[in-house]
Amino acid sequence: MTSRPAVRRSRRRLAAGVALSTSLAIGSALAGTASAQPPAGSPAIAVASVAQARLPLGPAGLPETRDSRVLQSGVTLTTIVRGQADPKSVWTVEVAIPSSSPDPDAPATAISDRATADAAAARLRAAGLEPRVEDVPTPRLADAGGNLLGYRVRLGSFATKAEAEVLRAKVVAAGLGGSSIFTGWDGEPDDVSGSTGPWHVQVLTIDPKKFRGGLDASYGIDIEARETTSTLAALTGATAATNAGFFVLDPKAGAPGDPAGVGVYDGRLVSEPTAGRPALVIHDNARGTAVERFRWHGEVRGIGQPLPLDGLDRVPGLIRNCGGTADDLPTSKPLHDVTCTDPDELIAFDSAYAASTPSGPGAEVVLDRHGMVTAIRTTTRGGAIPEGGRTVQATGNQVPLLLAAAKLGQRLVIRAALTDARGHDVRLSPHTTIVNGGPELVRNGHLHATPAADGMAPADNPSFYYGWVHKRNPRTFAGVDAFGRTVIITADGRSEASLGLGIAETAAVAKSFGLRNAINLDGGGSTTMVANGNVLNSPSDATGERPVGDALIITPTR
Repeated sequence: MTSRPAVRRSRRRLAAGVALSTSLAIGSALAGTASAQPPAGSPAIAVASVAQARLPLGPAGLPETRDSRVLQSGVTLTTIVRGQADPKSVWTVEVAIPSSSPDPDAPATAISDRATADAAAARLRAAGLEPRVEDVPTPRLADAGGNLLGYRVRLGSFATKAEAEVLRAKVVAAGLGGSSIFTGWDGEPDDVSGSTGPWHVQVLTIDPKKFRGGLDASYGIDIEARETTSTLAALTGATAATNAGFFVLDPKAGAPGDPAGVGVYDGRLVSEPTAGRPALVIHDNARGTAVERFRWHGEVRGIGQPLPLDGLDRVPGLIRNCGGTADDLPTSKPLHDVTCTDPDELIAFDSAYAASTPSGPGAEVVLDRHGMVTAIRTTTRGGAIPEGGRTVQATGNQVPLLLAAAKLGQRLVIRAALTDARGHDVRLSPHTTIVNGGPELVRNGHLHATPAADGMAPADNPSFYYGWVHKRNPRTFAGVDAFGRTVIITADGRSEASLGLGIAETAAVAKSFGLRNAINLDGGGSTTMVANGNVLNSPSDATGERPVGDALIITPTR
């Protein structure tokens, strides 16, 4: 992991190691309980009821508790526990081919057509087992669902995962893959699984009328490095923080930690958007939070015609979540958790990336802080980025074009700009931060979940939709309500203690908080909420809190 001697700072960031003396101490006991009290000797914390309607999860009439506490002026943390364990939710074995991806959130292949499901069931019966073939209806969303997703094969009903694992071993011995699944995670329409919870939800509400701190995002030392949300909170002196956008995890997909979509930090565009996908726009004073869809254009100007850029601050040839240029394979459209490729690219770098650029065949031009060409690497790329300077890398057929445009001692101009849904250039200020996400959840106060438009409903892979959109998972999502308040929400999942949310449920929960516009952010094992140095939720990875690409941070009152 490449590092720099100091964390990037702005006037809205606190230096690493700043004491959280202005933060209000909330002990770790706050996590998972609705009756936690502030530690002895801590400043007084205002406690108030939350006016929102009960969460739209499970049958009506479920018990629900809410504990609301002021973290700092204008910032409220609400902990919600809804529902209770239901004996109808059991452990079962689902026949599936586990994903080969190193991403622990990658869904297994579990959904097929009826003929394939029946064949798998027949094979299990021949081995002396008793499978069942179940159809999987999925909720209707704005541009997907509302139909029969396909069929799954399951076996057994158990009180514990350990019992299910014994049966799973027999499924594997029969030559099929399988996973131990808790049926409370299903989330079918009308809650046919009978789930009554429980759900654990944490909500940060930032009221710009009272807020005097800073609302921002941080990627830490550089975008090539991953840090946990709690580390990013500590480095920035944050009162509270949550994980933010999608990012590269597998080194085969790029540089781990690199935003897998648009990234603007303190007005600086360091990662290009996944074409047309939604993003969360925030400002340091917590005013004007929005959900917008972006595209971009970039170019390098030197000798001759301008050269179009393919990307910013990422490994050439690898486009995580796709949504790049027309010559990318297999598609130029968004395709979530897929890495598209392009052997012929032009990528611009600055110090946000790392101390050094990616190495490999191709060419690279090095620029000082004034844009003057100080070095040209003609056969290989990779090396130091000058302080305040930039580099441009070329691969494939872009190499001769770059070398023709760049001459030692001459100036090279790099331009990059976001465009909005109307095609207009977006003016960025040092007060603006944008993090990637998807799908959209709420638009103009109406449910509007868009997994198909955002590349999360591949027609040839119903298992991805089943595991990522349909089923309940840990989620992080955010938006803005009619009063202009920014609301950031995490929901734990993948446990019996908290079932998680499907995307349909995520949108419904966002709307229940009065959000006019809302977006899903990175979830799964990335979902983390931190307040005053304590992780408040229960991250789902077996290894604990996951290092992520960036985090939304709320810094104390100045």
